[in-house]
Amino acid sequence: MPKTLGKDSTCSIARTLQVLGDSWTLLIVREAMLAGSTRFQEFREELGIAPNILAKRLAQLVDEGLMERRTYREPGLRAREEYLLTEAGRSLNVVMAALASWGRAHRPRPGGTSPRFTLEDTGTAAQLAFVTPDGQCVPPARLTARRTDDAALDAMTGTGDGMPAAQAS
Repeated sequence: MPKTLGKDSTCSIARTLQVLGDSWTLLIVREAMLAGSTRFQEFREELGIAPNILAKRLAQLVDEGLMERRTYREPGLRAREEYLLTEAGRSLNVVMAALASWGRAHRPRPGGTSPRFTLEDTGTAAQLAFVTPDGQCVPPARLTARRTDDAALDAMTGTGDGMPAAQAS
């Protein structure tokens, strides 16, 4: 049985942190998403992560359905595994965008870098936003958050994934 974070195991944030609550896990997803890394050695070189930790985090990402493992073979070499983001893994782009936005605003660094999210077919830049059902962008400082049953949120958005219909993919 997986460990439960805090007293409220029904909380969607706690459930997410059970999978993504480790900084190495998020950095592996970042490399897969932004740099297109798929191979063990690519992750090792980019992150400087110990091989035992990387192997454990990749296995967890596969077990949780965020990455899938595929075998590949370069000519003359033994078969190896590569790791590709699944749809669930790719949908973490909104999490990565939120983390990047927060980091730019609250942990700025000279020469810092951040991801830029664009539409795949046109290259048009997109940005993270809270949007009301009528299309109004709302600054985060104007928002409040309240615990709400997942089923009630799904019924309000009509998507079954907790995301507003305009943002669901």
